[in-house]
Amino acid sequence: MEQHNTITLYRPVNQVELDLIEQSGWKKFPPRLPEQPIFYPVMNEAYAIQITREWNVPAYGIGYVTAFEVEKDYLQQFKIENVGAEMHHELWVPAEELATFNSKIIGPIQVIQTYTEND
Repeated sequence: MEQHNTITLYRPVNQVELDLIEQSGWKKFPPRLPEQPIFYPVMNEAYAIQITREWNVPAYGIGYVTAFEVEKDYLQQFKIENVGAEMHHELWVPAEELATFNSKIIGPIQVIQTYTEND
């Protein structure tokens, strides 16, 4: 079997997003809303946890950190954006590219952390 050259990315999601990911068979992220022109997976787990705990949990009461593998060659077209401290690295994927991005995910999208208001 051919071995894929992949990068692990992370994405904090709320319950609605997680339900849509599950409905896709754990294969794709849902389309962006009209006011969301960019899909931005993050480059490290610590940053995804920070977003989940500081934004998703206060806003939704629960948040999930997902991890997934994407073909490295495909990702090279997207610039890594730093939006704060050294660990705050994101890929900015235009919303209209999300279907193609989803097709480059290797294996399932996995929930690796769950946080609630009690954590």
